[in-house]
Amino acid sequence: MLSRFKVVVLFLLATILLPRAGMADSLRIYAAGSLGAAFKDMISAFPAAPGAVAAPVFGASGLLREKIEQGAPADILASADMTQPRRLAEGHPGRTVILFTRNRICALARENLGLKSGNFLDRLLDPSVRLATSTPGADPSGDYTWAVFARAEAVHPGAQVILQAKAMKLMGGGALTPPLVPGHGSVQGIFLANRADVVFGYCSGFGPAMREVPGLVSVALPPALSVGADYGMVVLSDNPLADRFALFVMSEQGQAILQKHGFDAIGIAAP
Repeated sequence: MLSRFKVVVLFLLATILLPRAGMADSLRIYAAGSLGAAFKDMISAFPAAPGAVAAPVFGASGLLREKIEQGAPADILASADMTQPRRLAEGHPGRTVILFTRNRICALARENLGLKSGNFLDRLLDPSVRLATSTPGADPSGDYTWAVFARAEAVHPGAQVILQAKAMKLMGGGALTPPLVPGHGSVQGIFLANRADVVFGYCSGFGPAMREVPGLVSVALPPALSVGADYGMVVLSDNPLADRFALFVMSEQGQAILQKHGFDAIGIAAP
């Protein structure tokens, strides 16, 4: 018969170890911040047992990739570009990078600025117009915006240098770019703090800022400057839930969720 002391010890070990074992089996998803609302809905719709999916980690894709490389436990990275998943897949033949959706770069501007697709570049080059972007290297949104500036060079020689010089990197840099107004999102904070007149970002993500800050409009880039964003996903572990979730993202239901949140679905058959 076990002594009372041994019974107590075994009970304590069970209460400590069993929850940890359950946590180890939970699906750990790292995803681009622009996927936040869509992936929260995706996880809610994903057919899995309660608690099977851990709270997702959202952030700038480049910074998430660095965390994973430094040992952060992740089963899936869903990135706002293809570069970060490809870097994690290098040297691992079993890791497949999947293009799962597309986005586009737009500009969010103060309505009184009069920014339109027809006068887009002229207004941006105005010395009095302040620009804010995400952080290239850390956040693909910044890289895509720099690609917009490179396209502007072909339309207006010298534009690339001017735009890069005046662009303030106020988002996507992690601890280096905290929200300017506590309690508000990064984009909202830029306008509430009156730090910029135009913010570049994903077309899908401007809804919350436009609802919260009066007098903002989303402006599509003219065709000569337009830059698309390919979103890539990579499965990083043998957790069977990871493969199931990746398939769910690519399913008709998963693609419909992405489409509802403003992304370009690539996995829905035409009616």
